[in-house]
Amino acid sequence: MRIISALLLAATAGLLAPTASANVDPGQAAPAFTLKDVNGKDISLAQFKGKTVVLEWNNPKCPFIVKHYVSGNMQDLQRSAGKDVVWLAINSTNPKSSDFMSAADLGKWLGEQKSQPTAYLLDPDGKVGQAYGAKTTPHMFVINAQGTVVYDGAIDDKRNARPEDAKTANNFVRAALTDVAAGRAVANATNQPYGCSVKY
Repeated sequence: MRIISALLLAATAGLLAPTASANVDPGQAAPAFTLKDVNGKDISLAQFKGKTVVLEWNNPKCPFIVKHYVSGNMQDLQRSAGKDVVWLAINSTNPKSSDFMSAADLGKWLGEQKSQPTAYLLDPDGKVGQAYGAKTTPHMFVINAQGTVVYDGAIDDKRNARPEDAKTANNFVRAALTDVAAGRAVANATNQPYGCSVKY
C-alpha cells in the first residue's frame, strides 16, 4: 500500500510525466521550431510562413507507419498534397530506444520507400513532439498559411496496421487539405490519433 500511495503521490506531483506533455488544439498557433533534417540542415517552421504545412510524426519501425508506406498510401498523400504544401516528417524517437535510427539509416529508408517529404526532421530530445502533444506514429497535424493548426489527429478512420485497409479508408488529412485549399474551415478538425506510442 505504501508503494502504491507513493506512486500516486508522484503522479499527482507531476513526477510521472505523460508521454506527450502539451496539446495543440485546432485554432491555436503552431509552436515554432527548428530541427536538423537527415542531411544535417537546419529546417525551421518559420521558413514556410505563408504555406500550408503537414506534420507527420514518423517511426519506420512502427507497424502503423509500415502500413501506410508499404501500401504506398503516405507517398500518394505526399504527392497529391501538391507543390504548394510543405510536408515535414518528424522523428521524436529517443536515442536510447530500440526503435532509434541514425540520420543515415533514416535517409536510406526514405529512399527505399520512394518517400518525398519536403524534409525528414530529427527530434531526438522530443521537445518538438511534446510541444505539439504528438502521441502516436503517425500523428498528423495540418497548419494553414497563417500559422494556425487546423487539423490534429489520425491519418484516417481504419485504426489498424493492415496495409490493405489504407487505400479504402476515409483519409482525414486529405479531407483537411481539400478544405484548406478551398478556403473553408476543416470539417473534421480533431480526433484521436492511432498508432504506436511516440518513443520519447
